[in-house]
Amino acid sequence: MGKGRIALVTGGTRGIGEAISKALKKAGYRVAANYGARDDAAQAFSKENDIAVYKWNIADFEACKKGVEHITKDFGGHIEVLINNAGITRDMALHKMNFENWDMVIETNLTSCFNMSRLVIDHMREKKFGRIVNISSLNGQLGQFGQTNYSAAKAGIFGFTKALAREAASRGITVNAVSPGYIATEMVKAVREDILEKIVAQIPVGRLGEPEEIARAVMYLVADEASFITGETLSVNGGQYME
Repeated sequence: MGKGRIALVTGGTRGIGEAISKALKKAGYRVAANYGARDDAAQAFSKENDIAVYKWNIADFEACKKGVEHITKDFGGHIEVLINNAGITRDMALHKMNFENWDMVIETNLTSCFNMSRLVIDHMREKKFGRIVNISSLNGQLGQFGQTNYSAAKAGIFGFTKALAREAASRGITVNAVSPGYIATEMVKAVREDILEKIVAQIPVGRLGEPEEIARAVMYLVADEASFITGETLSVNGGQYME
Protein backbone atom coordinates (compact mmCIF):
# COMPACT_ATOMS: atom_id res chain seq x y z
CA MET A 1 0.00 0.00 0.00
CA GLY A 2 1.02 3.60 -0.54
CA LYS A 3 1.08 4.54 3.16
CA GLY A 4 0.46 8.18 2.30
CA ARG A 5 3.52 8.54 0.06
CA ILE A 6 3.44 11.39 -2.45
CA ALA A 7 3.32 10.19 -6.05
CA LEU A 8 3.48 12.26 -9.23
CA VAL A 9 2.27 10.99 -12.60
CA THR A 10 3.15 13.06 -15.66
CA GLY A 11 0.43 13.00 -18.28
CA GLY A 12 -1.64 11.65 -15.43
CA THR A 13 -5.18 12.70 -16.37
CA ARG A 14 -5.82 10.72 -19.57
CA GLY A 15 -5.18 7.29 -21.07
CA ILE A 16 -2.50 5.20 -19.40
CA GLY A 17 -1.61 8.03 -17.04
CA GLU A 18 -5.19 8.29 -15.82
CA ALA A 19 -5.26 4.56 -15.02
CA ILE A 20 -1.95 4.84 -13.14
CA SER A 21 -3.14 7.85 -11.14
CA LYS A 22 -6.32 6.05 -10.13
CA ALA A 23 -4.46 2.87 -9.15
CA LEU A 24 -2.02 4.82 -6.98
CA LYS A 25 -4.87 6.71 -5.31
CA LYS A 26 -6.72 3.46 -4.60
CA ALA A 27 -3.58 1.99 -3.03
CA GLY A 28 -3.27 4.86 -0.56
CA TYR A 29 -0.78 7.16 -2.26
CA ARG A 30 -1.24 10.92 -2.24
CA VAL A 31 -1.37 11.55 -5.97
CA ALA A 32 -0.57 14.59 -8.09
CA ALA A 33 -1.32 14.36 -11.80
CA ASN A 34 0.49 16.59 -14.26
CA TYR A 35 -1.09 17.52 -17.60
CA GLY A 36 -0.20 19.76 -20.52
CA ALA A 37 -3.45 20.47 -22.36
CA ARG A 38 -7.25 20.18 -22.21
CA ASP A 39 -8.07 22.01 -19.00
CA ASP A 40 -11.69 20.86 -19.14
CA ALA A 41 -10.76 17.17 -19.18
CA ALA A 42 -8.18 17.62 -16.43
CA GLN A 43 -10.60 19.43 -14.13
CA ALA A 44 -13.28 16.82 -14.74
CA PHE A 45 -10.76 14.09 -13.91
CA SER A 46 -9.72 15.90 -10.72
CA LYS A 47 -13.28 16.39 -9.53
CA GLU A 48 -14.32 12.82 -10.28
CA ASN A 49 -11.29 11.16 -8.65
CA ASP A 50 -10.31 13.66 -5.94
CA ILE A 51 -6.80 13.88 -7.39
CA ALA A 52 -4.94 17.19 -7.56
CA VAL A 53 -3.92 18.25 -11.07
CA TYR A 54 -1.08 20.55 -12.11
CA LYS A 55 -0.49 22.02 -15.55
CA TRP A 56 2.99 22.58 -16.94
CA ASN A 57 5.16 21.73 -19.94
CA ILE A 58 7.34 18.76 -18.97
CA ALA A 59 9.80 19.62 -21.76
CA ASP A 60 10.66 22.88 -19.95
CA PHE A 61 13.04 22.38 -17.01
CA GLU A 62 12.09 25.61 -15.26
CA ALA A 63 8.38 24.85 -15.62
CA CYS A 64 9.03 21.40 -14.13
CA LYS A 65 10.91 22.98 -11.25
CA LYS A 66 8.01 25.29 -10.45
CA GLY A 67 5.55 22.41 -10.74
CA VAL A 68 7.51 20.24 -8.31
CA GLU A 69 7.82 23.16 -5.88
CA HIS A 70 4.06 23.73 -6.09
CA ILE A 71 3.32 20.07 -5.33
CA THR A 72 5.84 20.01 -2.45
CA LYS A 73 4.16 23.06 -0.90
CA ASP A 74 0.60 21.80 -1.41
CA PHE A 75 1.31 18.28 -0.11
CA GLY A 76 3.67 19.31 2.67
CA GLY A 77 6.37 16.89 1.59
CA HIS A 78 8.58 15.68 -1.23
CA ILE A 79 7.73 13.39 -4.14
CA GLU A 80 8.69 9.79 -3.33
CA VAL A 81 7.21 8.05 -6.37
CA LEU A 82 7.63 9.45 -9.89
CA ILE A 83 5.95 8.01 -12.96
CA ASN A 84 7.36 9.53 -16.15
CA ASN A 85 4.41 8.76 -18.40
CA ALA A 86 3.66 11.83 -20.53
CA GLY A 87 4.43 11.68 -24.21
CA ILE A 88 3.40 12.86 -27.65
CA THR A 89 3.62 11.69 -31.25
CA ARG A 90 4.36 13.64 -34.42
CA ASP A 91 4.42 10.81 -36.94
CA MET A 92 5.87 11.10 -40.43
CA ALA A 93 8.64 9.50 -42.46
CA LEU A 94 12.08 10.98 -41.79
CA HIS A 95 12.42 12.41 -45.31
CA LYS A 96 9.32 14.51 -44.60
CA MET A 97 10.05 15.35 -40.95
CA ASN A 98 11.18 18.84 -39.98
CA PHE A 99 13.44 19.58 -37.02
CA GLU A 100 10.59 21.03 -34.97
CA ASN A 101 8.68 17.72 -34.98
CA TRP A 102 11.86 15.79 -34.20
CA ASP A 103 12.85 18.08 -31.34
CA MET A 104 9.37 18.35 -29.86
CA VAL A 105 9.02 14.57 -29.48
CA ILE A 106 12.55 14.08 -28.12
CA GLU A 107 12.14 16.90 -25.59
CA THR A 108 8.67 15.84 -24.44
CA ASN A 109 9.20 12.08 -24.34
CA LEU A 110 12.87 11.77 -23.31
CA THR A 111 14.27 15.02 -21.96
CA SER A 112 11.26 15.22 -19.66
CA CYS A 113 12.54 12.08 -17.90
CA PHE A 114 15.74 13.97 -17.09
CA ASN A 115 13.84 17.09 -16.04
CA MET A 116 11.53 15.31 -13.62
CA SER A 117 14.00 12.75 -12.28
CA ARG A 118 16.64 15.42 -11.67
CA LEU A 119 14.18 17.47 -9.63
CA VAL A 120 13.17 14.62 -7.29
CA ILE A 121 16.37 12.57 -7.03
CA ASP A 122 18.12 14.66 -4.36
CA HIS A 123 15.32 14.28 -1.82
CA MET A 124 14.97 10.58 -2.64
CA ARG A 125 18.70 10.17 -1.98
CA GLU A 126 18.42 12.02 1.33
CA LYS A 127 15.51 9.86 2.44
CA LYS A 128 17.13 6.69 1.04
CA PHE A 129 13.90 5.72 -0.65
CA GLY A 130 12.40 6.37 -4.05
CA ARG A 131 10.58 4.78 -6.95
CA ILE A 132 10.93 6.00 -10.52
CA VAL A 133 9.05 4.24 -13.32
CA ASN A 134 9.52 5.41 -16.91
CA ILE A 135 6.86 4.52 -19.46
CA SER A 136 8.52 3.57 -22.75
CA SER A 137 6.96 1.71 -25.68
CA LEU A 138 7.12 -1.43 -27.78
CA ASN A 139 8.04 0.87 -30.67
CA GLY A 140 11.16 1.90 -28.79
CA GLN A 141 12.19 -1.76 -29.03
CA LEU A 142 10.90 -2.62 -32.51
CA GLY A 143 11.00 0.71 -34.27
CA GLN A 144 8.03 1.77 -36.36
CA PHE A 145 7.55 3.30 -39.79
CA GLY A 146 7.00 7.05 -39.49
CA GLN A 147 8.25 7.16 -35.91
CA THR A 148 11.98 7.78 -35.99
CA ASN A 149 11.45 10.57 -33.47
CA TYR A 150 9.13 8.61 -31.17
CA SER A 151 11.07 5.35 -31.42
CA ALA A 152 14.36 7.14 -30.71
CA ALA A 153 12.93 8.88 -27.65
CA LYS A 154 11.35 5.73 -26.27
CA ALA A 155 14.51 3.70 -26.93
CA GLY A 156 16.49 6.36 -25.07
CA ILE A 157 14.32 5.75 -22.02
CA PHE A 158 15.73 2.23 -21.72
CA GLY A 159 19.31 3.48 -21.50
CA PHE A 160 18.33 6.32 -19.16
CA THR A 161 16.57 3.82 -16.89
CA LYS A 162 19.51 1.42 -16.70
CA ALA A 163 22.09 4.12 -16.06
CA LEU A 164 20.07 5.93 -13.38
CA ALA A 165 19.25 2.61 -11.72
CA ARG A 166 22.97 1.97 -11.25
CA GLU A 167 23.54 5.44 -9.84
CA ALA A 168 20.62 5.33 -7.41
CA ALA A 169 20.59 1.73 -6.19
CA SER A 170 22.82 2.30 -3.15
CA ARG A 171 20.43 4.99 -1.91
CA GLY A 172 17.35 2.78 -1.80
CA ILE A 173 15.94 4.13 -5.07
CA THR A 174 14.73 1.81 -7.82
CA VAL A 175 14.41 2.92 -11.43
CA ASN A 176 12.53 0.73 -13.88
CA ALA A 177 10.69 0.98 -17.19
CA VAL A 178 7.37 -0.36 -18.39
CA SER A 179 7.10 -0.93 -22.13
CA PRO A 180 3.46 -1.06 -23.29
CA GLY A 181 2.36 -2.52 -26.56
CA TYR A 182 -0.77 -1.24 -28.28
CA ILE A 183 -3.19 -0.06 -25.60
CA ALA A 184 -6.84 0.93 -26.02
CA THR A 185 -6.37 4.66 -25.40
CA GLU A 186 -8.13 7.48 -27.25
CA MET A 187 -5.07 7.91 -29.47
CA VAL A 188 -4.92 4.27 -30.55
CA LYS A 189 -8.67 3.86 -30.93
CA ALA A 190 -8.69 6.90 -33.24
CA VAL A 191 -6.56 5.02 -35.77
CA ARG A 192 -8.38 4.14 -38.98
CA GLU A 193 -10.34 0.90 -38.55
CA ASP A 194 -8.57 -1.10 -41.25
CA ILE A 195 -5.15 -0.15 -39.85
CA LEU A 196 -6.25 -1.00 -36.32
CA GLU A 197 -7.38 -4.43 -37.49
CA LYS A 198 -3.91 -5.07 -38.92
CA ILE A 199 -2.31 -3.99 -35.64
CA VAL A 200 -4.50 -6.33 -33.59
CA ALA A 201 -3.76 -9.18 -36.01
CA GLN A 202 -0.07 -8.90 -35.06
CA ILE A 203 -0.75 -9.25 -31.32
CA PRO A 204 -0.64 -12.92 -30.24
CA VAL A 205 -3.37 -12.52 -27.59
CA GLY A 206 -5.62 -11.04 -30.29
CA ARG A 207 -6.65 -7.77 -28.65
CA LEU A 208 -5.46 -4.35 -27.54
CA GLY A 209 -4.24 -3.98 -23.99
CA GLU A 210 -6.17 -1.98 -21.42
CA PRO A 211 -4.70 1.05 -19.57
CA GLU A 212 -5.41 -0.70 -16.27
CA GLU A 213 -3.07 -3.52 -17.30
CA ILE A 214 -0.21 -1.04 -17.57
CA ALA A 215 -1.20 0.48 -14.24
CA ARG A 216 -0.96 -2.93 -12.56
CA ALA A 217 2.59 -3.33 -13.88
CA VAL A 218 3.51 0.07 -12.47
CA MET A 219 1.97 -0.77 -9.09
CA TYR A 220 4.11 -3.89 -8.91
CA LEU A 221 7.29 -1.90 -9.49
CA VAL A 222 6.55 0.88 -6.99
CA ALA A 223 5.71 -1.49 -4.13
CA ASP A 224 8.02 -1.80 -1.12
CA GLU A 225 8.33 -5.48 -1.98
CA ALA A 226 9.92 -4.61 -5.35
CA SER A 227 13.06 -3.14 -3.77
CA PHE A 228 15.30 -5.81 -5.38
CA ILE A 229 14.09 -4.96 -8.90
CA THR A 230 15.89 -2.08 -10.59
CA GLY A 231 17.17 -1.22 -14.04
CA GLU A 232 14.63 -3.55 -15.63
CA THR A 233 12.02 -3.23 -18.35
CA LEU A 234 8.65 -4.90 -17.87
CA SER A 235 7.04 -5.44 -21.29
CA VAL A 236 3.25 -5.51 -21.37
CA ASN A 237 2.43 -6.13 -25.00
CA GLY A 238 0.27 -9.24 -25.43
CA GLY A 239 3.21 -11.30 -26.65
CA GLN A 240 4.32 -8.92 -29.41
CA TYR A 241 8.03 -9.46 -28.78
CA MET A 242 11.01 -8.00 -30.59
CA GLU A 243 11.74 -9.62 -33.94
